[in-house]
Amino acid sequence: MAAAAVDCPGSLKSVRIVVVGDKGTGKSSLIVAAATDSFPPNVPPVLPDTKLPFEFFPDGIPVTIVDTSSRQEDRNMVAEELKQADAVVLTYACDRPETLEGLTTYWLPELRRLEVKVPIIVAGCKLDFRDDNNQVSLEQVMSPIMQQFREIETCIECSALKQLQAQEVFYYAQKTVLHPTGPLFDQEAQALKPRCVRALKRIFILCDQDRDGALSEAELNDFQVKCFHAPLQPSEIEGVKRVVQEKLPEGVNERGLTVTGFLFLHALFIEKGRLETTWTVLRKFGYNNEIRLADELLPPSLFKRTPDQSVELTDVAIEFLKGVFMMFDDDEDNNLRPQEIEDLFSTAPESPWKDAPYDGAAEKTALGGLSVDAFLSLWSLMTILEPAKSVEYLIYIGFPGDPSSAIRLTRRRRLDRKKQQCERKVFQCFVFGPNNAGKSALLNCFLGRSYDNQGSTTDERYAVNMVDDSGSAKKTLVMREIPDDGAKGLFSSKESLAACDIAVFVYDSSDESSWKRATELLVEVATHGEATGYEVPCLMVSAKDDLDSFPICIQESTRVTQDMGIEPPVSISSKLGDFNNLFRKIVTAAQHPHLSIPETEAGKSRKHYNRLINRSLMAVSIGAAAVVVGLAAYRVYAARKSASA
Repeated sequence: MAAAAVDCPGSLKSVRIVVVGDKGTGKSSLIVAAATDSFPPNVPPVLPDTKLPFEFFPDGIPVTIVDTSSRQEDRNMVAEELKQADAVVLTYACDRPETLEGLTTYWLPELRRLEVKVPIIVAGCKLDFRDDNNQVSLEQVMSPIMQQFREIETCIECSALKQLQAQEVFYYAQKTVLHPTGPLFDQEAQALKPRCVRALKRIFILCDQDRDGALSEAELNDFQVKCFHAPLQPSEIEGVKRVVQEKLPEGVNERGLTVTGFLFLHALFIEKGRLETTWTVLRKFGYNNEIRLADELLPPSLFKRTPDQSVELTDVAIEFLKGVFMMFDDDEDNNLRPQEIEDLFSTAPESPWKDAPYDGAAEKTALGGLSVDAFLSLWSLMTILEPAKSVEYLIYIGFPGDPSSAIRLTRRRRLDRKKQQCERKVFQCFVFGPNNAGKSALLNCFLGRSYDNQGSTTDERYAVNMVDDSGSAKKTLVMREIPDDGAKGLFSSKESLAACDIAVFVYDSSDESSWKRATELLVEVATHGEATGYEVPCLMVSAKDDLDSFPICIQESTRVTQDMGIEPPVSISSKLGDFNNLFRKIVTAAQHPHLSIPETEAGKSRKHYNRLINRSLMAVSIGAAAVVVGLAAYRVYAARKSASA
């Protein structure tokens, strides 16, 4: 396997190297020496941006070197340049120990303060001026500094005057940008990093066309041509297999190179300093420097939508995911255990569901795994919240089609209300209510958790599950719990309700203050919807029905809901497991977006005023039309009279 020029998603199109250091350390002379292969007698204090000759670098990627001022008053300008750098060359003068000390007392801490997270090359300039009687090895000088500042990639001594390693400084700087070691290899453990292993495993599976767990000679050849534009000779293939077999017998079997052998080869390339080989492979399969899919493969235009549109998986993506589920459900018990889920995502950078909001958001089986419905529900949740991430992970686990075929944009909710129907398959429900009203218990019961095994929370969280929709296909319901103190922040944004299909207001039926707060929240949501145009259907839920209701609760709640034009509260008891078909009612209400929309008194007055205005305008229009018709009739009459005369 040999390296080739990189021209694919994830690869950089140019490299910008910024040179900084104390005054008089030789920054400008170093740049001129590298660019012209000569030492000019007179160098200006700060050079303009300098492009290195194209032929200097085998990757064929243009390199621009940026010189910087050492004056105190120019520090802000230098900081801006550093923030745009792909790599930094940090200079000191070999004949001036104080400039070396300046690296640790100012420059390296300053780079950290500015959060400049790019490779750093330390260059000891003016090597020809160093005192021959005070010879200290570069390793002795730099080893303690590199221990303290791990961001330093390498150190090199050079002389612009003697043309000694001036070009190599920038060669190494470019190489650390295009082929960085950090993302691939753990130097202390002397092993490939987990994310690199996962990416290479995915590449191996993509190249293993017959799915027999090994790369045959034909498959190895196809891989070589795809990545390096040149086939392998039979003797080269045998040589590769022999090297692997000698060091790692399980790396080769009778069918060809195994995934273990494939990973071993790349570890070997990196240990021998041939990082460009592994990076060429990664970039050819669409990976960037973070070993994630490059932005070009997931263009933002694919996910562009209005605030009241959502993103759903297509039937094509759902069928693919069902197939993936069956593939990893080895014992066919309709249960993906945690380890099987880990295996499923072993070709992705990491499992996407380990942290909030996905961890604990779906119903678990008795064995602690996921059923196919729960599995698909989590994908729907990720698609509605982070569509780009959802598509990215579909690609990692082997989705074969165009990324655009995996998702669809829904119609705008505002248009749904006008058409009085909805085509969505995934609905998002915002759950409001005061603390201790029963919101968390409701979400937990939605996920099939027993009442005894529940905890209350004041954090925002999600729960997702499928709901049978009386005779038609199942719908996916996403419930988002809004903590009481989080509601104020939600209303501060004009578009905060745009993604909401239905709002539910939960209150403790035994607590009058809980009912009053839930009513306040209902009015706030209705007011916000009327002001922004993002009205949403609303439903009130009277929780803790097993407790005694506070006096006049039923009468008061019925009056308020009736006045606002929505259904009376639905009574439930999480403790008794009595939900009164609540989740089906939520889905049904969400499917009829023109109904159950609450109206405030101000909203009713505004609507009444608009009707009066419209009627007045209609009357004026009819009157004007009558005048026009009258004039026309008179003109006809006058014309006839004139003709008869």
